[in-house]
Amino acid sequence: MSAAAAIVIFAAAYALIASERIHRTAAALGGAALMLLLHVTDAEHAFFSQDSGIDWNVVFLLLGMMVIVSVLRQTGGFEYVAIWAAKRARGRPYRLMVMLVVITAVVSALLDNVTTVLLVVPVTFLVCERLALSPVPYLMAEVMASNIGGTATLVGDPPNIIIASRGGLSFNDFLVHLAPLVVGLLVVFCLLCRWLFRAAFRYDPDLAAEVMELEEREAITDRRLLVQGLAVLGLVIAAFVLHPVLHYEPSVVALLGAGLLVAATKVTTEQALAEVEWSTLVFFMGLFVMVGGLVHSGVIGRISESAAEATQGRLGLAAMLLLWGSAGISAIIDNIPYVATMSPIVAELVGDAGPDGQVLWWALALGADLGGNATAVGASANVVVLGIAARNGHPIGFWHFTKYGIVVTLVTVALCAPYLWLRYL
Repeated sequence: MSAAAAIVIFAAAYALIASERIHRTAAALGGAALMLLLHVTDAEHAFFSQDSGIDWNVVFLLLGMMVIVSVLRQTGGFEYVAIWAAKRARGRPYRLMVMLVVITAVVSALLDNVTTVLLVVPVTFLVCERLALSPVPYLMAEVMASNIGGTATLVGDPPNIIIASRGGLSFNDFLVHLAPLVVGLLVVFCLLCRWLFRAAFRYDPDLAAEVMELEEREAITDRRLLVQGLAVLGLVIAAFVLHPVLHYEPSVVALLGAGLLVAATKVTTEQALAEVEWSTLVFFMGLFVMVGGLVHSGVIGRISESAAEATQGRLGLAAMLLLWGSAGISAIIDNIPYVATMSPIVAELVGDAGPDGQVLWWALALGADLGGNATAVGASANVVVLGIAARNGHPIGFWHFTKYGIVVTLVTVALCAPYLWLRYL
C-alpha cells in the first residue's frame, strides 16, 4: 500500500514540476507533505536517515556557495571580466561569443551554472546593445556552455552534487574523470557555434570601436571586497581539491568560506543572504523527502533489481543505456529531480558491479547534465535565462531554443559514448 502511494504521489508531483503549472517548490513541498501525512515515510527517515532522508550536505553546500557569490556580485568583478572579453575580441561577434562561452563554462565549473548565468546574462545585454547585435544567440550559447562547463566539477551543476553525495565521490574524482572530456566538448561546442549561429555574426567596425573605448576598471565598484572575495573563493576551491588530505566535506568548506567572508568584510548578514535562492534550497528538501519515500517503501529497491536483471550484469550495456536514457529524459524534464530519483537506483547497480561500476555514475552525470541542453526546460539555467530574456524584450521560444539545443546535445552526448567505452569498458 505504501509503495503504491509513494509512486502516485511522486508521479503527480513530478508531472506538476515538468508542466510548470505550479511552482516547482510548491509541488515538491506538497509531495513531501503527502508522503509524511500518509506514513509512506516518517520524520526519523525524512530528516535524519542517510539513505532515505534530506541530504543536508547538498543543501548546505549550495547555501554556502550562494552566500559567497552573493558577496562577489556586489563587487562588479563579473562585469569587469565580460567587458574585458569584449575588448579582447575587438568587437568581432564570433570572437565575442567564443570569449563569453569560455568564460561562462570556466566560471560554471567553479560555481553552479544558475548563479553563473545570472551574473553573465545582464552583461551580455550591455555588450550586444553596444554592438547592435541580437543577444538571443549569445544567451543560448552561454546557457549551453554553462551546462557543459558545469559537468566538469562537483559544484558545477546541482545534479553532480547529488551524484557525489550518493556515490561518495570527491571534488577530485570529477576533475579526473570528467574535466578532460569537458574541455574537448567545449572546443567542439565553440566550433558548432560558428555554424549554428552564423547568421548572427554581423560586424560593424564603428560600433566595435566604441566598445573598445569602454573602461572595464570602471565596472569594479569595491576593489577591496573583490580581493577579499576572490581570496576566500580560492581557499574554498583549494579545500575542495584537498579533500583527501583535509577530510572536510564540501558542504563544511562552503559554509566555512561563507562565514569567513561575511565575518572578515563589511558586508552585512542581510546583504550576504539577499541573493540566496531559498526556493531552490526548499525545493531540494522537498524532493529529497519524496525520493526518500520511494526508498523507504521499497520502490527503488525493486526498480534496481529490475534494471540489474534487464542488463544481466553487462556493464557496458548499462552504461550506454544510462547515458542516452538520462540525456533523453533530462531533455524533457528538469535534470535535478531526475538525478535525485535515479541516484539511489544507480547506487544499487554500482554496488552490484563492484569497482568497475563507477562508470555508471559518470554515465548518469554526463547524460543528465548534457541532456539538459536539448530543450528550454531541460535544466534550471535554461529556464532562468529564458525568463530574463523575456523580461528584457528578447523572448526565446521553446522550439527556437530546442532546434539548437537538440543538435548540441546529440553531438556532445555522442562524443561521451566512445569516451566512456574506451576509458572504462
